Amino acid sequence: MVHGLRHLRLCAVNIDGVMLGDSFSPVIHHFLVSRGCAYTAEVERSIFSRPRAVAGRLLAEAVGEAVGVPMTGEEALEAYFEERARHVAAYPVRVNDGGIELVRGLRRLGLRTVCYGGLDESHFDAFLGEHAGLFDGPGYICTDAFRPGLHEIATEYFGLKHDQVLVIDDVATVAETARSLGMPFIGHPSHFEHSFQRRLMREAGVRYLVDSLHAVDEELLRSVDAEAAAGTVWPL
Repeated sequence: MVHGLRHLRLCAVNIDGVMLGDSFSPVIHHFLVSRGCAYTAEVERSIFSRPRAVAGRLLAEAVGEAVGVPMTGEEALEAYFEERARHVAAYPVRVNDGGIELVRGLRRLGLRTVCYGGLDESHFDAFLGEHAGLFDGPGYICTDAFRPGLHEIATEYFGLKHDQVLVIDDVATVAETARSLGMPFIGHPSHFEHSFQRRLMREAGVRYLVDSLHAVDEELLRSVDAEAAAGTVWPL
């Protein structure tokens, strides 16, 4: 395939919140608020896109501080995933509008593509398995053991420099890591009414925020590619 971009070689696309609808923000919000916790930007920031064990500990600590009820991280995770199962039974997980078209467009420009997230590969297989051919090996990377995993995806899995990898994610702390590494980033923050991610992304200096995956078109990708080549993907 003739490469259509000057600098970028790979796009790493987050699974939950980008390829799939956001099935985590509503559950985390309900988990905390229903137990008497104040849901703030800092609480959200501290929990999102953390390794599972860390997120469980933080959820337990938040509940303990709010209502004085001791809870272990393991207990918090068990309760959280029970609530999430009920949530997705009522509001099934679906591929986001424009998600498949996004990956096809990336590939038309010559980029390799990979999907990543904190759940194991069975999650990818269940919802994106029929489209696995649109992603380059390994196709899906579970980053729970090394979240957010951007350095590892670029260097260990694909042998690329940080600035050759475009990241599309819905979480601001991932954007902060991308900025620290000099990685191009497009934010797709949640539409959940209580989400702070859009605000946190702006505070992190994210230049490109999209409400729809259809907005990640060739014009935007060529702009990001040019900035990556010039080393100006993030404001000074």
